[in-house]
Amino acid sequence: MGNRNLIKFDWAIKRLLRNKADFSVLEGFLSELLKESMVIETVLESEGNQLSPTDKFNRVDLLVKNTKGELVIIEVQNQSEFDYFHRMAYGTSKAITEYISLGETYSNIKKVYSINIVYFDFGQGDDYIYHGKTDFIGVHNSDKLILSSSQMDALGKIEPYQIFPEYYVIKVNKFDDIAKNTLDQWIYYFKNNEIKDDFTAQGIDKARDLWRFDNLSEIDQKIYKRHLNNLHYSASMEMSMKLEVERKVREEGREEGKKEGKKEGIRETAIKLKENGVDIATIINVTGLAKSEIDLL
Repeated sequence: MGNRNLIKFDWAIKRLLRNKADFSVLEGFLSELLKESMVIETVLESEGNQLSPTDKFNRVDLLVKNTKGELVIIEVQNQSEFDYFHRMAYGTSKAITEYISLGETYSNIKKVYSINIVYFDFGQGDDYIYHGKTDFIGVHNSDKLILSSSQMDALGKIEPYQIFPEYYVIKVNKFDDIAKNTLDQWIYYFKNNEIKDDFTAQGIDKARDLWRFDNLSEIDQKIYKRHLNNLHYSASMEMSMKLEVERKVREEGREEGKKEGKKEGIRETAIKLKENGVDIATIINVTGLAKSEIDLL
């Protein structure tokens, strides 16, 4: 058994993440993913965090800052986007440039983590969790470029990847529903909107208690139901479009087959006429084939 009376993770982080109690839920998930303690200092107001009538219901952005001054972008994507990799790159680049002031040295740029929870078949790969970071590898010696001793002392870092953005992609639909560790327990929640009674991941007990539908105000309950309807409608439209495309491909295939069959019949007629000594002009007139085509028969 598990708790099914829960709010979807994407909606919760968009609408409810405004107090320290809710911070603890997200801190738990991030700590499990990043394998280090994550304490959120504040939710930052950015283009992605602003709620407006033009917000797309299939896209959720959240930008938070932790107590170490690092930035974390969390994005949940329900519908397929062929250029989603580009979107990830844009998001981290914008976060870096938005949060450095004129006159500051480059050493003050923020470390950015981009967490992407996707519900579509993103890229080619059989795993359900991917991690990307920047390493510099020698072209000739295959050694890894690290910081100098003075850079390590000044920056408190050892390798360049600790400066550059890091990316995490969680392909929810690839998850097999078997929670092999505490991070998997979070992914189980993302996929099934359920938290099992024996789940022990950091923050997940808070999600079980706080992110319940019956804890919402009457207004938020209506907004949440509208969000679910939008998701259902979007999924239905996507499926309808897919079926329509498949139908057209089948029809075009049948038509192409008919055309090919007709062409083959014409070629066979031309061969027979040619074998019986009929002159080229007559064959052209009867079949509509060009002289060059008939010469090749």
